[in-house]
Amino acid sequence: MFDHGIIILDWIGIIAFTITGALVASRHEMDVVGFVLLGTVTGIGGGTIRDLLLDAHPVFWLDQPLYLAVCILVSIAVFLSAPLTASRYRFILWLDALGLVIFAIAGAEKAVTLGEEPLVAITMGVITACFGGIIRDVLGKEDSIIYSHEIYATAALTAAFSFVGMDALGLSREISIGFALVAGFGLRAGALIFGWSIPRYKPRARGKN
Repeated sequence: MFDHGIIILDWIGIIAFTITGALVASRHEMDVVGFVLLGTVTGIGGGTIRDLLLDAHPVFWLDQPLYLAVCILVSIAVFLSAPLTASRYRFILWLDALGLVIFAIAGAEKAVTLGEEPLVAITMGVITACFGGIIRDVLGKEDSIIYSHEIYATAALTAAFSFVGMDALGLSREISIGFALVAGFGLRAGALIFGWSIPRYKPRARGKN
């Protein structure tokens, strides 16, 4: 039952990320191919980079083409309903937050399953969660979300770290995933509601000679 729940959450994450990518295409008034391109790279880009770095073959969407098919279909659906979808962007941000955390956990878990060290597993979690969005922003010529003052990548890091930490303590997979979901999503939710951020670097003012 729990595995079915995680699969459902995984699909929610992919769909949410795909929608955010397609919405970038809508802001640039692209054609349907542009929608599919940006939607798909956002939905599966992070997981693809993860699998390539982990030398995990075949890459997950080559093994299960349904992932690719859903990204394409969702992107086309956004193209056909872009005005309505764009008006629900705040709701999409919440789906994106859930997808971010789910992808971070999934990436970390895959690395752990393949026998990677904890630090590598945490890194793979962050890559899975963030790199699809980074590719989307580069292709769409958008200001990357990682430059946002709100907590974003830190929420992915928190989720991945929490999962790997709980797993290292020998806790069950269910508890590890549940704790990581609450920690990561709670942090991102706080950023969306209260504008939480962490201290940023500011260059020192140069003294006058």
